Amino acid sequence: MPAVRGDGMRGLAVFISDIRNCKSKEAEVKRINKELANIRSKFKGDKTLDGYQKKKYVCKLLFIFLLGHDIDFGHMEAVNLLSSNKYSEKQIGYLFISVLVNTNSDLIKLIIQSIKNDLASRNPIHVNLAMQCIANIGSKEMAEAFGYDIPKLLVSGDTMDVVKQSAALCLLRLFRTSQEIIPGGEWTSRIVHLLNDQHLGVVTAATSLIDALVKRNPDEYKGCISLAVSRLSRIVTSSYTDLQDYTYYFVPAPWLSVKLLRLLQNYTPPEDPGLRGRLNECLETILNKAQEPPKSKKVQHSNAKNAVLFEAISLIIHNDSEPNLLVRACNQLGQFLSNRETNLRYLALLRMASLKTGPMNAMEKDVSVRQQAVDLLYAMCDRSNAEEIVQEMLNYLETADYSIREEMVLKVAILAEKYATDYTWYVDVILNLIRIAGDYVSEEVWYRVIQIVINRDDVQGYAAKTVFEALQAPACHENMVKVGGYILGEFGNLIAGDQRSAPIVQFQLLHSKYHLCSPMTRALLLSTYVKFVNLFPEVKSVVQDVFKQDSNLRSADAELQQRASEYLQLSIIASTDVLATVLEEMPSFPERESSILAVLKKKKPGRVPENEIRPALTHGAQSTDTHVNHAAPSAHVTAGVSNVSTDLLGLSTPPASSNVGVLLDVLGDNYSSGAAQQTPGPASAAAAVAQQNTYNPKKFVCKNNGVLFENDLIQIGVKCEFRQHLGRLGLFYGNKTSFPLQNFTATIVNADWASKLSIQAKPVDSVLEAGAQIQQMINAECIDDYADAPQMNLSFIYNNVPQKLTIKLPIFLNKFFEPTEMNGESFFARWKNLGGNPQKSQVIFRASQGMDLTATRTKLMGFGMQLLDNIDPNPDNFVCAGIVHTSTQQIGCLLRLEPNKPAQMYRLTVRSSKETVSQEVCELLSDQF
Repeated sequence: MPAVRGDGMRGLAVFISDIRNCKSKEAEVKRINKELANIRSKFKGDKTLDGYQKKKYVCKLLFIFLLGHDIDFGHMEAVNLLSSNKYSEKQIGYLFISVLVNTNSDLIKLIIQSIKNDLASRNPIHVNLAMQCIANIGSKEMAEAFGYDIPKLLVSGDTMDVVKQSAALCLLRLFRTSQEIIPGGEWTSRIVHLLNDQHLGVVTAATSLIDALVKRNPDEYKGCISLAVSRLSRIVTSSYTDLQDYTYYFVPAPWLSVKLLRLLQNYTPPEDPGLRGRLNECLETILNKAQEPPKSKKVQHSNAKNAVLFEAISLIIHNDSEPNLLVRACNQLGQFLSNRETNLRYLALLRMASLKTGPMNAMEKDVSVRQQAVDLLYAMCDRSNAEEIVQEMLNYLETADYSIREEMVLKVAILAEKYATDYTWYVDVILNLIRIAGDYVSEEVWYRVIQIVINRDDVQGYAAKTVFEALQAPACHENMVKVGGYILGEFGNLIAGDQRSAPIVQFQLLHSKYHLCSPMTRALLLSTYVKFVNLFPEVKSVVQDVFKQDSNLRSADAELQQRASEYLQLSIIASTDVLATVLEEMPSFPERESSILAVLKKKKPGRVPENEIRPALTHGAQSTDTHVNHAAPSAHVTAGVSNVSTDLLGLSTPPASSNVGVLLDVLGDNYSSGAAQQTPGPASAAAAVAQQNTYNPKKFVCKNNGVLFENDLIQIGVKCEFRQHLGRLGLFYGNKTSFPLQNFTATIVNADWASKLSIQAKPVDSVLEAGAQIQQMINAECIDDYADAPQMNLSFIYNNVPQKLTIKLPIFLNKFFEPTEMNGESFFARWKNLGGNPQKSQVIFRASQGMDLTATRTKLMGFGMQLLDNIDPNPDNFVCAGIVHTSTQQIGCLLRLEPNKPAQMYRLTVRSSKETVSQEVCELLSDQF
């Protein structure tokens, strides 16, 4: 309502006061009805009412209408007020019409005529009142009536700035009603050039109009891009003193800046390099200003500043073309997520949602952006969105860049534990992690899930059932075997009532994985088997047979030999009571900080909140009872007397990590021995280098990624890919010590194979800092078939002591295989043609790791040839076909692998068009079983 002056419209003031003083609804209605009768009689009987009186009565009618009462008269008197030359009378007339006149009214023609008269007026106030009315009504009739007048006012050189401003907003309102109102052709350029207007009010209103026009026809208004960038540049580079009339709490023209940034989001980044560079400079300047100290402590200053910043971030995300800007934008959003102000955190989440489907799609770009996206997902996770975010991260993990996989695994594990309300969900998440990214699941992760399962009675049966099902997968990661062995050894009895998971079935399932596992995992499985003796007496004889096998009792691994011997004696000599006491279920673990969080803190110092995760262990103090430990390095059990370590290795006290975590982060192979890493001093350095404790290049014959070499000084990881006769390797050197490695060199050894295999290695930095990692790229080209693998010499100085290493690179001939599909007829026809002795190579050998045909199948698939199913008449036999690619020729190759289960023997036959190829393929593959 217009203000009531003390010297005018006294009757309106008295009426309003009377209404406010009414004690009841009935009294108010009575007073209103009395006033309506008075006004009606005045309008009907008094033909000499002047403009002031009409204005007063129309104002009363407006007030009554706003109180919720219907008004069915007074419209003509309001229309008559439009003819007045007094601003206050014309204003009340337009206000009444805007609020109460229906567009179907018979008065609409009179109103349109009055509006046309005011639009043609030389008084800008009258023109603006008319346009306000048009915009408020905004009907189709208004659009048709003024579709020419308003655009003309907008672009005319004679129109005052304040009128142009109103015309732009009025035209925007009509455009939303009827899009045909905007003329095309030359009008387009004239409207776009309003962005160059000297009056910022005109520019602000015109930007809103142009933004709507662009959304309808972006190509027609494409010329606005350069003008918008130019105007934005002038604003962000100005100071608050340059634009005093349009500066809001020390922020120059914030609302116009926001509108320009939104306008630019209708288009892809500018194609013109100069224009794109200018836009990027604007965005960078806005990001820089966000880091400056505030010029005012008032909330209006921060609101205006942040409004521009958030819209700039939206444009950066929309353009998705400048990795540096995108990283900075993600960093800024991360800062907002930790801000105490709820509104800022909310807005940051909204902007992250505009990263298409959240930060996850940002991972498809630059690796640093992917890293920031992981951090943002981790930071934005709370109880309401935990399941969704964890699932998003699991989905992406299957194709994630190897350099961020282990960190993603750690963060998923932490989030799953922190926000688990149903621990069956937590178990599912961890088992999925192992299934999807087994090589990148550190010991701390599977240790932690066992801790939680042991400490929560309500999830033990579910965990046993779920891990039993997971172990049935044809290709099962060793970490899954560890978890399965431990949980079934403790809680297998909870699912033993189902015939599908009977005790003997559980044992056979676990033992089918035994010969594929490392000695450490086999040791854990032996502990599971002896637990089965207590849980399931019916499998005792089967378990004892396993303990008696030469591969265990006479194993080259002292730990395996000792466990097999001691567990066998325990199962034979110990009474039932002693056996039950020694092999009792593990006690609950004490509550403590998650070991996973500790690992993440090492990897991300300063970026993981101290209280990030609550203890998930719910009861029990540290036990001092004597129980068989699945993974303890030594368990001395003699003649039924127990003296067994009480802590599960790494659960109560996790093994110390390498102080680099280098290839743990990057490649994450299953290499850890479970023992703490010690940094050697100078006297032991030479001996330390000699301890090539995980050096076996032939383990890469059937895989491409992992830890190639490791000792106490250095860790070398490899990631490689091959296509036809070309290959590329990434070697990752990690310094595990607290001293820099000086004079670091890594060079290829020239040998007989040099004419058959061309290798180019990029030089590496001469200094490998303490705890740091460097990368070396190697390109390889197969010119002709060759034997063995190329060698590389490494040399460096550690703490003034020279060190030298020679390692083989995993570039074997089979890496250049191309799989070849064949039907049975083609295979055996080709097999027969290649049957001559020079082309054939055959070897018969004993299975060194047991005979698991599922594992055999997996290795053959990793070897590089095409595994051909349903070809051989004997379903146990495997046949493969492939072509060795060299730059000079292509060599066809077929193989047949025949297992003899009773004898635990294999016969491998390889036939190819070249004798040397047959021999090398035969030798490479026979070493894998």
